[in-house]
Amino acid sequence: MNTIINFMKRNYKIILVVVCITVTLFAFKMNGSKDNDPEKDKLLLELLTFVIEKQHYNPAAIDDNFSKGIYKDYIEALDPSKRFFLQSDINEFSKYEYQLDDQLINKDLTFFNLTYARLVQRMNESTKIYKSILSKPFDYTTDETINIDYDKAPYPKDAAELNDKWRKQIKLSTLSSLVDKQKIEQDKKKNDPSYKVKSYDVLEKETRDISGKSLDEYFGFIKDLNRNDWFSVYINSITARFDPHTNYFAPEEKARFDVSISGKLEGIGARLQKKNDFTEITELISGGPAWRGKLLEAGDLIMKVGQGNKEAVEVIGMRLDDVVKKIKGPKGSEVRLTVKKVDGTIKVISIVRDIVEIEETYAKSSIVNKNGLKYGVIYLPKFYIDFVNKNGRDAGKDIALEVDRLKKAGVNGIVLDVRDDGGGSLSTVVDIAGLFIEQGPIVQIKSAGRKKEVLYDRDPKIEWDGPLVIMVNGFSASASEILAAAIQDYKRGIIIGSKQTYGKGTVQNVFDLNEFVRSSLVGDLGALKTTTQKFYRINGGSTQIEGVRSDIVMPDRYAYLKMGERDIDNAMPWDKIDKADYNEWSNNNNFSQAIVNSKNRILSNSQFQLIEENAKWIDNRSKENVYNLNINKFKSAQAEIEEKAKKYKPLSDYKNNLIFTSLPYEKVIMNNDVTLKEKRDRWHEALSKDIYVEEALNVLDDLQTKSISKTNMSTKLKKDNLVKS
Repeated sequence: MNTIINFMKRNYKIILVVVCITVTLFAFKMNGSKDNDPEKDKLLLELLTFVIEKQHYNPAAIDDNFSKGIYKDYIEALDPSKRFFLQSDINEFSKYEYQLDDQLINKDLTFFNLTYARLVQRMNESTKIYKSILSKPFDYTTDETINIDYDKAPYPKDAAELNDKWRKQIKLSTLSSLVDKQKIEQDKKKNDPSYKVKSYDVLEKETRDISGKSLDEYFGFIKDLNRNDWFSVYINSITARFDPHTNYFAPEEKARFDVSISGKLEGIGARLQKKNDFTEITELISGGPAWRGKLLEAGDLIMKVGQGNKEAVEVIGMRLDDVVKKIKGPKGSEVRLTVKKVDGTIKVISIVRDIVEIEETYAKSSIVNKNGLKYGVIYLPKFYIDFVNKNGRDAGKDIALEVDRLKKAGVNGIVLDVRDDGGGSLSTVVDIAGLFIEQGPIVQIKSAGRKKEVLYDRDPKIEWDGPLVIMVNGFSASASEILAAAIQDYKRGIIIGSKQTYGKGTVQNVFDLNEFVRSSLVGDLGALKTTTQKFYRINGGSTQIEGVRSDIVMPDRYAYLKMGERDIDNAMPWDKIDKADYNEWSNNNNFSQAIVNSKNRILSNSQFQLIEENAKWIDNRSKENVYNLNINKFKSAQAEIEEKAKKYKPLSDYKNNLIFTSLPYEKVIMNNDVTLKEKRDRWHEALSKDIYVEEALNVLDDLQTKSISKTNMSTKLKKDNLVKS
């Protein structure tokens, strides 16, 4: 990230001069508060295309193929479930499929104006459709199905087909809710024989009322959206054609981005993303309420959100921003999430909101005794840095401190865990990698129109020369991939984890578009994030798409799901440049044998075999898109899923029988910090159930030199304990 900042400083004046020259060609005087300002939209298009073409690492040609991509992305974004537009609308829109490149160059808004007006019309018509459908009971005895794979579904050919699509989608929602309600009633009766169970008719009516309220609220949000909101969708369909990480931030989104770097928020502590009509949990923030609750997990789909004791609102099909607004809230308030787990089961999870602190994303370490030896585990959630305060905390300094503490504690090996680490500061990667090698190149970088730059660790001091294992998974991205790649290329340590890491080998800069406009009369134009650089390993290969392939691959529940950069449309390609000049680590006599030993253990481990089986089952479940709308068949299918899910319960019950403890300095702090103690206790508990950490420690065992006798070490530990007591 420091390289990114320097790049911006070097080029900012040049960019500003050129852009200002361009902007002065326009005499637009705009009021930023207006919802409909075509002149502002035209200026925005001009600025976006100019900045991208000048600063993007490899800007795409604005041609017919570019136009086709915009068209596809934009139409899918407007109507992902294909429940608004008719085939006749698509036929009309398709006339512009190969004209959007020309419209962009000419700042022509004809296509956007047409689609926006038609979307508003169809949404207004849909309001009448769903109200009519919900006005009478559903017949759940009918044997009919619905396919929720909307990508492959055709658009309705007429109003009758559109009405039927709405009917089936609403029926699926109410059927699922009805079955859940019946289960709740049965459980209440079981716990209290005197309880009077609600009748089928009452429950059926309740589900329609709930669905109606949810849709009313959904269309209420829709009505709140103005032309600028939909124009942002169009803009991002354009920017996404350059690469998936080039995005436009509307003023409101930029404001939320600014808030996000303030250090804390009030909510449940989960990161979300849209997945078709659903909102998916992608990550739980360490230390947050959701993380502490241990019930929510990555991959869960949020179906409903309830505030305290109020009726839950269905959020399927709702905007991500609107779902986030419902989930966030003041500290101490309760939110109830109805989620579809990755195995297909439905659960209601209650979470009390709290302040989610960025502090929990800082590096932390733990000590574990195993087979008479002592090992250190360092967890690094992100490569953080304080650009404003040079004396502030950064990952490089903190990891160096943790390594020093572990050395003083007498550890015989270190596991550095960068699972789920999405990246961050580039300078900290260099600093951290430099702790484990004498000196040499760490990463190579290419910027748009510039020769490659090699970043070196120039400090000959080695902080840790003992056994080292780096843990990764499919969500280890960007900076964490650079670190893993450097350690792997030097053969300094063993990389263990998922088959490969995420595969994001690019850097983005965020440009405030308001800085490029002279007139103060111009409304807030938001910001642009665009890709400006590409990373390369010191062996010459890019981390883009390919990521870093683990030396030891461990079965992963999400191994078969499409979650990496390679699965994103229009991702930048993998390529290769000349390798840097470096020498491999020489003190690794047990390196190859340790890898062989680990692979053999994994193959013969029943728990890993069950994880692999579960991963395949989850993959198969993700491909099942057809639901029967007959209540008996629906219940039967759900019961079958629940029964199969029981087979994988041992995965959550697993314990590795290892005891993890905090370092002495932290124990002292925890005596006066109950919150920190709770966080560390939960982390240590998680480590004690983590089979992946257990295998990483097994690898450290295999990397030990012959000079270290486990028996002698065990005897020494006993003597040390006698002396201390």
